[in-house]
Amino acid sequence: MPAAWTLKMTTYGRLVKEVVQLLGKFDPENHCIETFIEDASTTLKHLDVSEEMFVWDVLAGCIDYKKLLDVVVDAFYARCGKSFLHSERNVFAVICYLATFLLEELGLQHFSNIVKSQDVNKMYKFLGFFFDVTNLSTWIKDEWSHIYDAPFVENNWITPLLRWQPKMETLMAQLSDRVTRGSPLKKAAKKHTEPREFGLTRPKPRAIPLPELIPQQERHKPIPSTTYRPPREIQSLEEEKLRNRQMAETALLEANSRQFKCANAEKSERSKQVISQIVKETEAKLKFDAHYSSGTPAFYKSDSVPIKLNTTAILREGALYNRRVEEELRRVERLAGGAGDPSRFLQWQRAMRERDLQRQLADVERRRLEGQLSHEEAVLARHRLLQENQRKAQLKKEETAEMMRRYAELRLEEEKGMKELVEVVAEGHKNSKEAKAKLKEYKQRIVQEVSEQSRELLRQALEEAQAELSRKFELIRQIRALESVPVIRHRFVDLTEAGGHALLGEMSVVELRERLALLKEAARREQEERRDRILEEKQVREQLLLEQLDHIALHRAVLGRAAALRQEEKKARAPALRARAIQDERVSELQRKLEEKRQQRQRQSESLKMKAEKSTARSLKAWSVKKQSQEEQHWRELERSLERQVQLGEPGPVAPRLPPSLRGAT
Repeated sequence: MPAAWTLKMTTYGRLVKEVVQLLGKFDPENHCIETFIEDASTTLKHLDVSEEMFVWDVLAGCIDYKKLLDVVVDAFYARCGKSFLHSERNVFAVICYLATFLLEELGLQHFSNIVKSQDVNKMYKFLGFFFDVTNLSTWIKDEWSHIYDAPFVENNWITPLLRWQPKMETLMAQLSDRVTRGSPLKKAAKKHTEPREFGLTRPKPRAIPLPELIPQQERHKPIPSTTYRPPREIQSLEEEKLRNRQMAETALLEANSRQFKCANAEKSERSKQVISQIVKETEAKLKFDAHYSSGTPAFYKSDSVPIKLNTTAILREGALYNRRVEEELRRVERLAGGAGDPSRFLQWQRAMRERDLQRQLADVERRRLEGQLSHEEAVLARHRLLQENQRKAQLKKEETAEMMRRYAELRLEEEKGMKELVEVVAEGHKNSKEAKAKLKEYKQRIVQEVSEQSRELLRQALEEAQAELSRKFELIRQIRALESVPVIRHRFVDLTEAGGHALLGEMSVVELRERLALLKEAARREQEERRDRILEEKQVREQLLLEQLDHIALHRAVLGRAAALRQEEKKARAPALRARAIQDERVSELQRKLEEKRQQRQRQSESLKMKAEKSTARSLKAWSVKKQSQEEQHWRELERSLERQVQLGEPGPVAPRLPPSLRGAT
């Protein structure tokens, strides 16, 4: 804990109260933090330096990390703190900031003193909510990761809080005891008899020598608050990002809520049959049990395309083959000199390779079966998700039907209001002729006055334009008179004369051209010599590359024949090794699980198909009923509109012909 924060136990509650009051006064839209601190410093003059530093550090931290603290405090009020006042929100924000950022510096003892200085019941509920392992590991980490980088949140905030969680259990137990027992009543202190000293003459005390003066260190300048505060540009970018995200979510919500309602969302039986047929064809194309091979080597293919090597590749491959030839010669020399026969070693090496190959084939078969098993599990999970989505869609349809019913009731009320308004307007039309005549006379007087003012303004503008035009004509005449004066613009230059500037390297233009021609000729000869030298070197290098290519082709042919022999031998041994790999216990267990998952998937597919058929029939029936009710409502609206027109005495459209289903009802 910093030395500036070494405070008394009784001052923590008072300092936290000061921070909460300052947070309540701060408005980020109207206040700047520097000016706010300068204005509020006058209210903290009664505190000493350490207490003032503690208040300013906690206040600045709560303002800087307001987004993080709001995530926890809003969730606490939504879940556990519904009975608490919103005016106490800043208290929980300060406690959350101290627990997240300053718990390492304060220590458990000082943090306990701060918590106990507040309301015990509120602190017990808030700390139990905040230090819950499930909350810290799930939604708190996810919400903080939307604001800051996920690795930074995990390493700097979530991990230390989880490390402190076991120690917080002790503090929570103390708070729980105080909540259950309540605050104990303090017993009145008993008065004891105090002895008095005798009035004897006291000896004169010895003179205490003066202590040595301790030099006072100069007070260091405090760290500016801008050091630990991110720049305003980052904050503005974050706000713009959040605003754009909200706009995108709003647009998506509107687009989803205003979908086209003219088509049926359910697929027809024909479409479902086609989709199932496509899925079956796709699954039939999957060949999990097939044996994949890279095919025969390139040197065994008659139509193989030769690879063009560059100079570096040719030289490197030639050096490799030369090195192999030298190693083979040295091995032959060692065998000729009395070395042991390597046939036993080669036989043991071949056996080890076969065993490794058998183990690899067993692993490949196991991985293949695990892949199929994971595929079946994914299909089952998709079926479960489809069932959950269908259930949610059914709930959404019920909510939509309820909203449409409320909307219909609201429209009926609006239609009643419109009927009353139409009646009022029809009565007002009868007395509107006199008002129209008065309005016409008033408009004619206004037009006459405006026309007189317009003629006067037009005359003044014409006079000003005539004066401006005459001034421009005079200016153009003067410019043309100046341009008509002849000017001599040609100079005669002698290319054989020097400039006469008294310089050492001064020469005429003709001499300069001759020297440039000589320099160009010398450069051309040098370039031709360099070109001839490069051609000779290129021919030598091409000859060397041709020799290396012949050497490489010979070695490739030999290696190709050896590889073909090894491939044939490997193909002969492959069926036996694969049969032994399939007999592995883990492989057989995976095959059994795979068969169970396939049967379960088939059962779920059949149940989903039956449910889809039932929902399709139910939706078609509901759609037909809804369509019939809409038609009836439409024709009734037409009849009511015709009745209103007849009552008002206005000519209306020809009465529509009712459908057969409604003629008996009318």
